[in-house]
Amino acid sequence: QVQLVESGGGLVQAGDSLRLSCAASGRTFAIYTMGWFRQAPGKEREFVAAVRWNGGTTYYADSVKGRFTISRDNAKNTVYLQMNSLKAEDTAVYYCAAAMDAQRYSYWGQGTQVTVSS
Repeated sequence: QVQLVESGGGLVQAGDSLRLSCAASGRTFAIYTMGWFRQAPGKEREFVAAVRWNGGTTYYADSVKGRFTISRDNAKNTVYLQMNSLKAEDTAVYYCAAAMDAQRYSYWGQGTQVTVSS
């Protein structure tokens, strides 16, 4: 089992920055990939970014490429999502997720709200 707790959400203005954190506990040694997803009201949950737990290879959705940066601190079992140049369309609940293999994300956090006012 892996437990995930997100923090760092809030209300900001367009153009501002925000950093989300996701603290993992439990079987963190077995994590394959950590990812961030988001879900806006009335929309499907969508992929935002991911990072390989070992090696650090990163992946981004086109909509956030160049503005968001995912990183991890293995010593702290924490993944970060640095979000710059925020837009109103970035408003969503952001979820952290852990994948134990290459197939699917098995563990999810409770989500943190990010609201960007224009």
